[in-house]
Amino acid sequence: MEAQKLLWIATEPPRFGEECSTLSITYGIEWLPPETALEVLRRQDFGAIILSFPAIGWAPCELLEAVQRLAPSIPVLIRDPHASVFDAVRLARLGVYQFLASGDEAAAQIEEAIEERRTHDLARLAEQVGHEEWERLLIGDSREMRQVGHIIRLVGGRRSTVLITGETGTGKELAARALHLAGARRRAPWVAVNCSALPEHLLEAELFGHVRGAFTGAIQNRVGRFEEAQGGTLFLDEIGDLPLDLQAKLLRVLQEREFQRLGSSETIRLDVRVVAATNCDLGERIEQGKFREDLYYRLNVVPLHMPPLRERREDIAVIAPFLVEKICKLEGIAPKVLSSEAVERLSGYSWPGNVRQLENYIAMAVALSGDRNTLAPADFALPAPARYRMGTVDPPVISVPDQGMDYERTLALIERSILEQALRKTGGNKKAAAEMLCLKRTTLAAKVRSLESAMT
Repeated sequence: MEAQKLLWIATEPPRFGEECSTLSITYGIEWLPPETALEVLRRQDFGAIILSFPAIGWAPCELLEAVQRLAPSIPVLIRDPHASVFDAVRLARLGVYQFLASGDEAAAQIEEAIEERRTHDLARLAEQVGHEEWERLLIGDSREMRQVGHIIRLVGGRRSTVLITGETGTGKELAARALHLAGARRRAPWVAVNCSALPEHLLEAELFGHVRGAFTGAIQNRVGRFEEAQGGTLFLDEIGDLPLDLQAKLLRVLQEREFQRLGSSETIRLDVRVVAATNCDLGERIEQGKFREDLYYRLNVVPLHMPPLRERREDIAVIAPFLVEKICKLEGIAPKVLSSEAVERLSGYSWPGNVRQLENYIAMAVALSGDRNTLAPADFALPAPARYRMGTVDPPVISVPDQGMDYERTLALIERSILEQALRKTGGNKKAAAEMLCLKRTTLAAKVRSLESAMT
């Protein structure tokens, strides 16, 4: 945990009034005269430093330089009611974080300075520990997975709330764990809650905890998941299933960074990074009145989409051998390998259940392969892909004439016919046509352009 206590350097005890009373309780403010403060800075860390002027025996520039020499990474704020604009500009050039205002603005400035220090420390620690551990959670070298890794690398060390979207089985929880491991919070608690797995009447107590006697059956105090995750990451899976009344309470927690246990009036300050995930369309749930729009924007600070396996089939050649090795270790059996033909078959399937479905089929193949150490295509009894699509399609009957045929042109004609039919059925809507053919919209558009140029 980073130091958060404030050091207030002044020749007389500061009268900082009500504007800083909350911060004084939350962080603690230690007042020291300049000479004593400089000695303490040699052996103690602080979240931020406030210099009050005039200070007897010290010019502002001299005291600032002495403080920065001992604590170069700690943000320094100045309180000087007699400072001129020239003084403010001169000290700002020397590295002063801000001039402290009065009233409520002062508390906000101090909080911002502490957060700035915390962000700096997180980034520095993330560079020191490297990214090897979290990168091992993300398997695949497709463009889509490289984009996922890029986002995690950028925001892993930040406090920003992240909303992970994607179909069931795409690895949303693995991405959340990678976010946790990519920054300094990697050594702090990781707490996961499935919002759809608990009854509504228990979920609030599960998240926020309760005190004895808060409700029937509350025979002792209990710490909630938010409190368990202090300093670390709280993962809220299936956030779309959170009841509306709890959505309002979660929104307040995210805004105020504080909460109360059920049945208690004690306010608990939070230092928790929240990562949420859902496999449903939250936009549709907002339209249906089942999800708060303001909570959606509070959660969706950094969006992270996990692509389905059918959109990154090139990764199957990497994922499948990894899963075979993992399952063999779990079963305590000799390692097995996939034949190239088996990999080809797995790569040709659409995997509507994504990586989770792939893992289940590999587990079945490992179990049924007996003592053989090589898994063949016959070990994977995959359903016909058409069963997972709009309908079954009989293969076209094409006769090869004795004089031969132009293979590439014939395939192009068949492909063009399929694309034209899909576009005709959807009224020219390329997005709908792509969904009908289980293609990405960009892939369909590229195929149309390619065929148009080839047939001219």
